Amino acid sequence: MRVKVACVGGGPAGLYLSILLKLRDPSHDVTVHERNPEGSTYGWGVTYWRGFLDRLRAHDPETARAIEANSVGWSEGIARVGELTARQPGDEGRGIGRHRLLEILADRARSLGVRLEFAHEITPGGLPDADLVVAGDGVHSALRDRHAAHFGTRIVPGRNRYLWLGTDASFDAFTFAFAETDHGWIWFYGYGFAPGAGTCVVECAPETWRGLGLDTAGEEDGQALLEKIFADVLDGHRLVGRPSAGAGAQWLTFRTLTNRTWHRGNLVLLGDAAHTTHYSVGAGTTLALEDAIALAAALHEEPALPRALARYEHERKQALLSVQSAARHSARWYEDLPRYIHLPPEQMFALLGQRHSPLLPHVPPRLYHRLDRAVGRLDTLRRLKRRLGPMVARTLQARASRP
Repeated sequence: MRVKVACVGGGPAGLYLSILLKLRDPSHDVTVHERNPEGSTYGWGVTYWRGFLDRLRAHDPETARAIEANSVGWSEGIARVGELTARQPGDEGRGIGRHRLLEILADRARSLGVRLEFAHEITPGGLPDADLVVAGDGVHSALRDRHAAHFGTRIVPGRNRYLWLGTDASFDAFTFAFAETDHGWIWFYGYGFAPGAGTCVVECAPETWRGLGLDTAGEEDGQALLEKIFADVLDGHRLVGRPSAGAGAQWLTFRTLTNRTWHRGNLVLLGDAAHTTHYSVGAGTTLALEDAIALAAALHEEPALPRALARYEHERKQALLSVQSAARHSARWYEDLPRYIHLPPEQMFALLGQRHSPLLPHVPPRLYHRLDRAVGRLDTLRRLKRRLGPMVARTLQARASRP
C-alpha cells in the first residue's frame, strides 16, 4: 500500500528511514524536511562499532559500503592519567565525520526518489499533510514538546559540564586523557573520524569548570586553556570550537530524555526526539539508525498504522533498556571520578571499561578489580575446557580403538 510520509528533521535517523522506506516500496511518497540549509550541521565525528556496520549492510549494502569507505577505525584504547599511560586492546570502533555521513545519506535518499527540502522549517501548528509524520527533530523537538503531556516527556539533567570540540590531532586509538588541576580533574574522550581530523568531548565537575574560569572565559581563551592543560596529548595540535551565537564556548549539561509513549495519532518520535543516552557510551547515532530500521520494518509488515507504531515503540523500548542502564552508570562513573582516579593506571583503565556495571558503585574499587580479574580467569578456563574437551575425547577414543 502506497503511503505518504513526512520526516521532520534531516538528521541521520530521518534520512535513513526515508532510504529504507523507498527500498521496501518505491511507490511510497517520502519527503524529508530540514530547517537548516543543506551542508550545515553541528559537531565533527560520530562513532559506531563493527557489529553495527554488519546490520547496515544487511538492510542497504550500498549505504553501508559508502559509510565504511569514509570511516577510520581503531581497535585499542589509551588512558592517560597525568604522565602515566595505559593501552589496552578493545572492540573494533569506527569514526566518520557527521557532515560526510549526512552527505552519504542525503545522496542515497535522492537517488531513490526521496524529496529533500532544506531551509524549510515545519512548525507544530503546520504539520505536513501526510499519512505519517515522523518527528526526527532532535532532543529539542518542537513537535514533541507541543504534546509533551501526552508523550510523558521527562528530562533529567546530569551534573558535569561538557564541551564538544574538533581538533587536527590524529588519534590512532580511542583516547581518554585525565588531567589534574588546582581546581580538580578535567578529562576528554578523543577519537579520529577522518585522516588528520579528530574530535573530543571535554568534561569536568561544575566546581572545576568554575574554578578554572571556564564559565566566564571567551571561546578563544577557553580553548587556549584546554590546549595548555592537554598539551602532552594534543602534541601541538589545536582545538576547534563550533560556531556560536554568543562570545563564550558552548559548555552544556547532558540531558537524559525519555518518553512514556512515542506516538500520538499519525505522529511518531524518532531518534533523539524519543530518547537520549549519555555521550560516554558513544551510541547516539547507532540508536537513531536502529530506530529507523525498526520503524521501517513495522510499517512494512503491519497492516494498520496504529499496530505498526505500537510494535515499533515496544521493540525499541525493550532494546534500549540495557543501553540506557549502561549509559546511566557510565555517566555516574565520571561523576564519581575521584573514587577511581588514584588507582594504578591499569586498574583504573580496567574499571573504566567496567563503568557500565550496576555493582561497581557499591563495591570498593580495588576489591571489584580483583574480583573481575578472578572471574575473567574462570571464564578463560571455561572457554579452554570447552575447546579442549572434544579434542581430549577424540584422542581417548582413538587410543581405545587401537589394537
